[in-house]
Amino acid sequence: MFEELKMHLDYGNAICYSGYREGQCPGIQYPSYEEIKEDLLILAKNWQYLRLYDCTPHAETVLQVIADEKLHFKVMLGVDMAAEMSNPHCPWGADFSDETLEANRTANGEQIEKAIAMSNRYPDIVFSVSVGNEASVEWTDHMVPVDSLVAHVLNMKSKIKQPITFCENYVPWTYKLEPLAKVLDFISIHTYPAWEYRSVHDALEYTMQNYHSVVDHYPGKPVVITEAGWTTASNGRGIEPHNASEELQAQYYEELLEWTTDEKILTFVFEAFDEPWKGSPDPLEPEKHWGLFNLDRTPKLVMRNLYAELRPTPAANKRRAEAAS
Repeated sequence: MFEELKMHLDYGNAICYSGYREGQCPGIQYPSYEEIKEDLLILAKNWQYLRLYDCTPHAETVLQVIADEKLHFKVMLGVDMAAEMSNPHCPWGADFSDETLEANRTANGEQIEKAIAMSNRYPDIVFSVSVGNEASVEWTDHMVPVDSLVAHVLNMKSKIKQPITFCENYVPWTYKLEPLAKVLDFISIHTYPAWEYRSVHDALEYTMQNYHSVVDHYPGKPVVITEAGWTTASNGRGIEPHNASEELQAQYYEELLEWTTDEKILTFVFEAFDEPWKGSPDPLEPEKHWGLFNLDRTPKLVMRNLYAELRPTPAANKRRAEAAS
């Protein structure tokens, strides 16, 4: 089983992908087939693995584009879990009524079934499934009890063939997620030195420490990195403005890739494109600027040499002209 799993987790260039553009956001307006096709043709030049975060029409279209256009991506499918319990430790508030929590439990079960159906519909594209994203860390606004996550994993294991994981900050893996780790095929961790006030000079060392704190806790259990990156702009909310730039992103990315390539650690860089819907309305909100590509799909510094021929689309040129006027 372990050797078979290692085949699923072969090292390759991997990236987190959400294709939301200006005026689009989950649950309201999704990217079109042609927009996603444009994105994936860009990403196909350098990446073999994609990570998706949910089973919404966005994910359905991504899988359809990959299948229709015969693109050679392996996809980690995700489930967008809603809160199943209130969390007083969430800084922006996560206190829910019993009725809301019960409705969320029902919705989570439905999302699990969608993930199962999509995994079985695209068995040659979906190489693994995550039962959630940051749903157990102390500050989350969508807290899910560990026993509920375990139940979801066991349900999925009885219905799909793909390996199952859960994507979470490195910290909870070393204590509260031990029961979940027992039933998972592999562990997926997130590491963000910039969010923890680290400079780029010790960022890679900190990432390595994060990774090995989990690896050492679970001898013999495969561990991959499903989020690691560096934002290129900040208004000071959680990340000092001087600690966010394209130059810093490029340095961290290059160091991260050198280490993970040498060690053959499957690592999903966060993320492909900037997403304007995220975070506060402030245009310098750091959540909006983690992409290796700008909103108009032009490459940031880290990708500029590899994508030297990529030019702004006419629509992007129009937006830039309007912004300058």
